Amino acid sequence: MNHERFLLYSSVFVIMGLSNAVVPVLPELAATDQTTSVTSTSLLYSAFFLGALFTMLPFGILSDRFCSMKFVIFGLMLSFISGIFISVSNNFTILVLARFIEGASCGAFFPAAFSRLALFTKKMRYIGEFNFLLNGGLAAGVAVTGYLAQIGIKYGIYLFVILTAFTLAFAFYYLVCPTRIQNSEELSGKDVLSARAYLSFIISRSSLSIWIISFLLAGSSGVLVSLYPEYSIGTLTKTELGIAISLLYISTMFSSLTIARFNYSYYELIKKGIIIATIGILLTIYYPMAGFTVIGLGSGIMLLGLPLAITDIKIEHGIAMGIYNTCIYAGLALMPLIAGAFTGIFDTVTIFIATGMLFGATLFFNRSPEQDTN
Repeated sequence: MNHERFLLYSSVFVIMGLSNAVVPVLPELAATDQTTSVTSTSLLYSAFFLGALFTMLPFGILSDRFCSMKFVIFGLMLSFISGIFISVSNNFTILVLARFIEGASCGAFFPAAFSRLALFTKKMRYIGEFNFLLNGGLAAGVAVTGYLAQIGIKYGIYLFVILTAFTLAFAFYYLVCPTRIQNSEELSGKDVLSARAYLSFIISRSSLSIWIISFLLAGSSGVLVSLYPEYSIGTLTKTELGIAISLLYISTMFSSLTIARFNYSYYELIKKGIIIATIGILLTIYYPMAGFTVIGLGSGIMLLGLPLAITDIKIEHGIAMGIYNTCIYAGLALMPLIAGAFTGIFDTVTIFIATGMLFGATLFFNRSPEQDTN
């Protein structure tokens, strides 16, 4: 493995691990400054997504204009800075600001990282490995912090700040290392289109379908994760609930890694992922362990197929990846809020069924390469 891929892989693991290390101790962090309301906890949680939403597209555009790897490293730096603030401060305002910066770190990192991976000739395999470590970081952040919380609520955060520091040190080494210049055999070429052709790509039917599917994929998972703790009261213990949700991450990890070894087109990947994830959403109503596992399997397939659908077009990918990741984070931030607004009108089972049906309908948005050429 060359230095560039190692940096991309290690960075996504520590960035996502640090971002999720906060989640198990959100109530305690919100209470450190005598601020204990549910609203405060929600604000601390949502600040991360707001930071990502506001920065994904601008950083995606900039990564097309400048060296994308510098934005990968900049994202890593922002993650480290936010981790330091969260580690040393108990001031609620500073913690919210740190979470916003943490979201901005993802805004800088992901469009540039996906854009860089798209240049490799083995991009399908590498994006699968990247997604494996992305979800591995999410799972590790929750698990490690939850385990270490009995010693101290910030011990898991401390650990990931240290890991981020080591990764950042390697990133600075990468900047000055002569071998960082890639061999032309490793990276495939990239065509630069005119502004009109670029805009045409962004608003084309095939591209709009990617944005819609991405939004609903992330949003549907967000609805389940946000509503399931209350829905499962009396049927699942806290431990069982944690295991069920962690199965979502774990199955996504192995699904994205395994499916990358097969030679499927992005159309086939997205189609299979939609069908499998829809079944999983409906299964969670009565079978949480199986349901979250199946959702993860479908999500892992789609999280490989959707970026491949973008990278299949020979353009500068930074802005496209910026829009893609903006849709992902918009879904995570907005769909749980929309679903929550309906909890006073409909029961949770109805909301879960509606979510599954809405997501299943995205099957009609999926476009094959043959359709895209028409």
